[in-house]
Amino acid sequence: MTNTLSNTLTTAPLPALLDRLFAQAAATTSPALASMPREERERLMLSKTGYLEFYSRLKDLWLPVSRDTGTLLYMLARSTRARAIVEFGTSFGISTLHLAAALRDNGGGRLVTSEFEPSKVARAREHLREAGLLDLVEVREGDALQTLAAGLPESVDLLLLDGAKALYPEVLALLEARLRPGALVVADNADHSPEYMAYVRAPANGYLSIPFAGDVELSMRLGG
Repeated sequence: MTNTLSNTLTTAPLPALLDRLFAQAAATTSPALASMPREERERLMLSKTGYLEFYSRLKDLWLPVSRDTGTLLYMLARSTRARAIVEFGTSFGISTLHLAAALRDNGGGRLVTSEFEPSKVARAREHLREAGLLDLVEVREGDALQTLAAGLPESVDLLLLDGAKALYPEVLALLEARLRPGALVVADNADHSPEYMAYVRAPANGYLSIPFAGDVELSMRLGG
């Protein structure tokens, strides 16, 4: 007899919800971003002090993971039987939905995610409630350097970095001691954080790390 894995990702109501959210994301533009000079955009994106200003201007922009990256997140969390997941950068909750679906299919667990923009927090909670996954997720509102500094699982199976790129090294530092051996760190658009890339790719820091799927840096915690 063949055993079949449950798959919340392809079971109603999640597929229709994700289709709707990806369509909304694709149709949404940001006048603030369009009118921002490229030099200013790059400066704020790479700034460790100006990130709140930058992302406040983009509060209506979705900034989601791609469909492929969303599916990858689900697969990674499922295949590692993750029960404790931390996410930096909830936005409107598309990546959160994929991770929470994996937790549901793994038999439960806890996903702690952080987003500083209040309107996005509210919308993400609505989407999680619509999907029937809100019971698995704690959405923390505020600057991740504060919201993820305490009250996390002692052992973390998977960390998703998808917020302000300049803060990837600092957020990783907050979580590093909690990453179990074999834990995965997925960093979306990590090429915008050269400091982070250099750190996870240096063998002495205890990671095995490769670029993956075009826009992701996938790292495994070996120890350290």
